[in-house]
Amino acid sequence: MAADKAQSWVYSEDFVAESELITSAREIAVDLGAAPVSTGTGAALRMLAAVSGARAVLEIGTGAGVSGLWLLDGMPADGVLTTIDHEVEFQKHARRAYMAAGVSTQRTRLIAGRALDVLPRMAAGGYDMMVIDGDVMEAPDYVEHALRVVRPGGVIALVHALWHDQVADPARRDSETVVCRELIRFLRSSGRFVPTLLPVGDGLAVAIKR
Repeated sequence: MAADKAQSWVYSEDFVAESELITSAREIAVDLGAAPVSTGTGAALRMLAAVSGARAVLEIGTGAGVSGLWLLDGMPADGVLTTIDHEVEFQKHARRAYMAAGVSTQRTRLIAGRALDVLPRMAAGGYDMMVIDGDVMEAPDYVEHALRVVRPGGVIALVHALWHDQVADPARRDSETVVCRELIRFLRSSGRFVPTLLPVGDGLAVAIKR
């Protein structure tokens, strides 16, 4: 990347400042090894929730609540975030982060469990937006579930879509990179989505379900 492009990326990534509460949740997430979304990714998720008027958001990968705080800030006051994570300890910290932010417990629904076990129980067409930030090897299965649970016109957002800047390099053939590369190609070519790929954080693939 040219120096000016790299500088522009850093400028864009930090263009929207995160709150002290999110910074605190980020520090906890790093300590836990929960890999929080970047500030630029969080800001993009908040914008997508806001522009879509998402009242029902489904998130795979609660972490310590960083992405959830961004999403809740962009959702309407009556919006509900349903978030799934198999790590109970992560969700304990996320719940504390939501409480510290003054989010009503009625606006969050934390489900502990493996996403592929939980997703079949989610209501068909019941969500305005789905954020995928779980096991990258299961991401294609998550997208298949998204086709069922996200309403027409709803948003599907795939975090880590550029997988540590390796997806764009055809020489990179490790399993995770290949899965991400093939999945974003699917989103682009299937005809069931209006897709784009945003170079924020580790890459954010966004697809509107037709």
